[in-house]
Amino acid sequence: MDYIYYKSNAVKILKYFFKWLFLALIVGIPVGAVSAVFLRLLSIATELRTSNSWLFYILPLGGALVSYCYKYYGKNSILGNNLVLSQAAGGDEDIPLILLPLTLFGTVASHLFGASVGREGTAVQMGGAISNAIWNIFKLDCDDRKILIRCGVSAGFSSVFGTPLAGTLFGLEVPSSGQIRPDSLIPCLFSAFFANTTALLLGTNHKLYKIGNIPEINPALFAKLIVSGIIFGITGFIFIHSVRLAKSLYSTYIKDPILRSFIGGIVIILFVLAISSRDYIGLGLPLLDKAFTGENNPLAFVIKLLLTALSLGAGFQGGEVTPLFVIGATLGSTLSNLLSLPTSFLAALGYIGVFSAATNAPITCFIMGIELFGGSGCEYMFLICVLSFFFSGHRSIYSLRKTDVQK
Repeated sequence: MDYIYYKSNAVKILKYFFKWLFLALIVGIPVGAVSAVFLRLLSIATELRTSNSWLFYILPLGGALVSYCYKYYGKNSILGNNLVLSQAAGGDEDIPLILLPLTLFGTVASHLFGASVGREGTAVQMGGAISNAIWNIFKLDCDDRKILIRCGVSAGFSSVFGTPLAGTLFGLEVPSSGQIRPDSLIPCLFSAFFANTTALLLGTNHKLYKIGNIPEINPALFAKLIVSGIIFGITGFIFIHSVRLAKSLYSTYIKDPILRSFIGGIVIILFVLAISSRDYIGLGLPLLDKAFTGENNPLAFVIKLLLTALSLGAGFQGGEVTPLFVIGATLGSTLSNLLSLPTSFLAALGYIGVFSAATNAPITCFIMGIELFGGSGCEYMFLICVLSFFFSGHRSIYSLRKTDVQK
């Protein structure tokens, strides 16, 4: 009897394994390919904006054009990340394939003209749209759809940041508020791996930052890290509610999304003129370089937070994660002077800490820290991710997530 049971069970496991190996392959490769194209276009857009300063003043028109496309051709695509993540958690709303070109065009346009937005949202949405299309082609059941969309989410995150393990966990942890389903683990892992490998083979490069000197543990360091974790968590909380407040104010007083983006673009231009610096527009990657060397403006994290909230609130497309990296790293750099800690060390912890607070995904952020900065100091990374998550109030930038409690 035992032999028959184990033989039957082994057959089921093998069928499941090879089924999802195949599906992960046909999800991961196209998602990795479009992510590679997207990152290249993003790089070109940034270079064009940097060498042609006048492009920044077209931001209102660019935002209005993108909102026009979403309003008249996008169906429910305007929900963006929240649409994809809610379907990964078991929703029954369609993810239209038009989301892929719309989010690609919208994000590249946002960066070309200087909105302060990220890039992970685009990769996640493209991954979700591709996965949903594959589900339609193969006529799979609803449970498979949920897993397949999680595969697309993992593949998109993995390929855009070069972090396959964090990408795997992002697709598992974020859609369902940390309730990781074991049956999604193998599919998400394979999808993340195939997508990242494809992007690398197509010439994608990811910049790495060094955590630097890691201090020895002692009571004073432990106390300083607790303070830092609390501050990172509160900053994530402030970021979440700043974006929500900006969206609420814009949508309350400016009903039409096209006009909203146009006026929002004007507000961003005025904000940038007021601070007399363009370092904070776009991804803000130069700010990361300065954060790890201690050359940043002590208030850089405040400026980047406000500008990102204004950009996302006005409807500009992209994402939140890269701005969160910048906010966290610059905040960590500022705190390093106040707490007498190595600059690159606390900048690295802030990089993942504020991200953990704002996404409600401490395990993803911890693993991402190891992938980006190495295993040295991993106990500090875990402490910061957990503390910042706890003190963020268990809120998330992904407001339409659903808790997946289905067995």
